[in-house]
Amino acid sequence: MANRKIKIAIVGVGNCASSLVQGIHYYRNAKEDHFIPGVMHVNFGGYQIKDLEVVAAFDVNKNKVGKDVAEAIYAEPNNTAVFAKVPKMGVKVMMGPRMDGVNYTTEPLVPVGNDKPVDVAKVLKESGAEAVINYLPVGSQDATEFYAQAAIDAGCGFVNCIPVFIASDKKWAKKFEDAGLPVIGDDIKAQVGSTIVHRTLTTMFLDRGMKIERTYQLNNGGNTDFLNLIDRTRGKWKKISKTEAVTSMMEQRGQKIDPDNVHIGPSDYVPWLKDNKLGFIRIESNHFGDVPMNIEIRLSVEDSPNSAGVAIDSIRCLKLALDNGLKGAIIEPAAYFKKHPPVQIEDRKARELVEEFIKKYGHKN
Repeated sequence: MANRKIKIAIVGVGNCASSLVQGIHYYRNAKEDHFIPGVMHVNFGGYQIKDLEVVAAFDVNKNKVGKDVAEAIYAEPNNTAVFAKVPKMGVKVMMGPRMDGVNYTTEPLVPVGNDKPVDVAKVLKESGAEAVINYLPVGSQDATEFYAQAAIDAGCGFVNCIPVFIASDKKWAKKFEDAGLPVIGDDIKAQVGSTIVHRTLTTMFLDRGMKIERTYQLNNGGNTDFLNLIDRTRGKWKKISKTEAVTSMMEQRGQKIDPDNVHIGPSDYVPWLKDNKLGFIRIESNHFGDVPMNIEIRLSVEDSPNSAGVAIDSIRCLKLALDNGLKGAIIEPAAYFKKHPPVQIEDRKARELVEEFIKKYGHKN
């Protein structure tokens, strides 16, 4: 296993990519008996964190294009926590197509270079990439579909970390299946973020025999994700993804809730918060005797590191799928690691399914 690598290509070298790359370096010497917050296992089916190797990266920001990935992850407008100084990797960020990745709200902070976009599928093939990790801005429908097709053309699996539906879209899932390639998505579910907290509280209420009467989840932040979502048209699928992640827990226990009584989604951009996200959750219900009660939660978390460990495990699941010739949408890891998987499964059960997935498809030595 010492020489086995997982060669990855990153699409969008923003805050999430920064935390991922920093994390690979930060935990490069982790021992199998170490506890690492945010990953299920140091040895995940035979793969260590250090086995992830970035071999290609794409962006449109001229502050990043042409730079080594290890430099680009710290370039503006990235503003997430720096917990590791990554040495040069010998992999430069290449110019991708702009398409719908940059909108009018982010344009002032994301100067698009004049370089001609590279042939993405060709770069993927020449780099030896096996897995394409999509970190494009929310709302990048055309660009996400472009990179998904490029992954197929290059023979790569695809991990979709944003709420543009690929794995959970039957048409795209079939495209990957027909190509004999796996896809895991959609929309990454952070380690302990608003979605998992909201899902857990919802499950607790229903397990304790308390119907959800009304609920909201509001999120504020100061990274480009929140700036991008000032344009409400770009948040359509994110709102659907986050809402269904919670309401699916109700539906699995037989409760229907009026859409007017649920509000889940991004709220506003507060520049000084930087990559810190503030989440506000409220659930209203009734005790025995129809006596009303409510619960309110305030969550403060550095957004991008909160997802990096989950991304690492998603990538390692994709590699196991590739090793075992699995194709199409891979259900078990998607149900645990993503907000909008092809099938919604309660988180405790989904974790058990991932453990079974590792046992079934993982390498023994």
